[in-house]
Amino acid sequence: MDPSQDNTQPNQGLDLSAVRSRNLPHEEQSGGQGQAAGGPADPNAVAVPALTFDVDEASFTEVVAMSDRVPVVIDLWADRSEAAKQLSPIVQRVVESFGGRLVLARVDVDANPRLAQAFGVESIPNIIAIVKGQPVPLFQSALPEQQVRAYFDELLKLAGENGVTGHAVVAGAEQEPAGPAHPEAEEALSRGDFDTAESLFKTALAASPADEEAKFGLARAGLGRRLIDADPQQLIATADANPKDSEAAKAAADAEIVGGNPSSAFNRLISLIRVSAGDEKEALRLRVLELFEVLGADDPAVTKARTALMRALF
Repeated sequence: MDPSQDNTQPNQGLDLSAVRSRNLPHEEQSGGQGQAAGGPADPNAVAVPALTFDVDEASFTEVVAMSDRVPVVIDLWADRSEAAKQLSPIVQRVVESFGGRLVLARVDVDANPRLAQAFGVESIPNIIAIVKGQPVPLFQSALPEQQVRAYFDELLKLAGENGVTGHAVVAGAEQEPAGPAHPEAEEALSRGDFDTAESLFKTALAASPADEEAKFGLARAGLGRRLIDADPQQLIATADANPKDSEAAKAAADAEIVGGNPSSAFNRLISLIRVSAGDEKEALRLRVLELFEVLGADDPAVTKARTALMRALF
């Protein structure tokens, strides 16, 4: 975010560009630098043969190394297990729906008994993950797709907290030009019609609860609607003068996010969470989570604040 942005004009022209950069093509974000020949332009991209692939004892060290940059889901399965054969397609479908934020490595435990022994496998199916070389147990039975997705959502949060925020790109695949996933909602957002944008993003989430771009858009729409008629500097001054006022703190945090000072926004809210209780504490927590969505899980300020929030809550 650019601290030099002037966001003091309280009108329909509220500048949300500072929190819109996740939708820009990489070339635009990097000042027109194109893709280097033979490799991905994005330094966070991890080249993989496919989002789902089989591994054995010989190739498993490559998977461990990959987990330093992108979370790896491990499907420990065997052809003799009906439950494993039922679960594996669900796991693959859900992993691939995350668009490269996860990859799936499949291990046939009958063909690779030493890997099964290393993971302490006593029954199959067995789904674990590896993050920075460390195993993360997930689940050991056939689950419906919604529950599988919930486990992977939590896995991504854990990975983000540990700095594993890369995304897999299939080697040799043509990358489609980046563009908004919800053009009508984005267009409403850009013209300052935050109510329409919010409604469209909510409709998208109702159809697909794991839609990250819709979550991101909904958070920006809420932020814009709250600030549309406000003077950001006045909001911050009011909160500074009334440090125990949670409503003033939430408004000031919104202004600081748009003004390019997320660390101050999160510090302000989390400091109040530590001394609050009940509904007030929950409202503050929800506002912090909403602002996390605005910036994105890979933002350094979010990574730091997520740890501080956990300490404040527990």
